[in-house]
Amino acid sequence: MIAKLLTSLALVLSLGACNEQKMSFHGVDITGADYAKELNLTDQNGQARTLKDFAGKVVVVFFGYTQCPDVCPTTMQELSDVKRLLGADGDKLQAVFVTVDPERDTTELLKAYVENFDPSFVALRPTPEQLPAIAKEFKIYFKRVEGKTPTSYTMDHSAGSYAFDTQGRVRLFNRYGSGAKVLAEDFKWLLK
Repeated sequence: MIAKLLTSLALVLSLGACNEQKMSFHGVDITGADYAKELNLTDQNGQARTLKDFAGKVVVVFFGYTQCPDVCPTTMQELSDVKRLLGADGDKLQAVFVTVDPERDTTELLKAYVENFDPSFVALRPTPEQLPAIAKEFKIYFKRVEGKTPTSYTMDHSAGSYAFDTQGRVRLFNRYGSGAKVLAEDFKWLLK
C-alpha cells in the first residue's frame, strides 16, 4: 500500500516537472560571469551612462565602429529587427553600441549612426585612454589595421554582443549572425 502511494506520488511529481518550462538559450549562457559588469561612458548626447541607467530593460552591448563595412551594420540592423519582433515588449530592449574607434567616431557621427537603426539606441564613446580598460572588462578584442592613408585604417574587433537581464546582470554572449528570430527568443526569456 505504501509502495503504491509512493509510486503514485513520484508519478505526479515527475509529470509536474515535465510541465515546467526550463530556460534554454540559443546564445552562450554566461550567467554569473565575473566580467562585463561595469560600463561607465559618455553617450552620443554627452551624457554619462552606466548599465544601471537601463534597469528594467534587456540591454545588449555591442562593440564596433561606424565605418565598419559589414559586421557592425548587420548587427545593428539585427537588433532593430529584434525590437520589432518583440512587439509590445520592444521598448524593453536597449541596444548599446560602444565604439572601438573613438578617434574618428565623434559624438555627432555616433548619434547619426545609431539613429539610422533606431532612435532609442544608445552609442557610447570611450576616450582612447578608457578603451583598453573597457575592452579588458568585456573581454573583447580590437586592433587598428593601417590603411593606405593615415585616416583610411580599419578596426579588427570582436563581433559578438553581451545581453544583460532586467536587473543588469550579464546573462548571454551572442555570436555574430545569430539572427533576429533567435535573439528575440532569448530576449523574451530574459524579460520573464
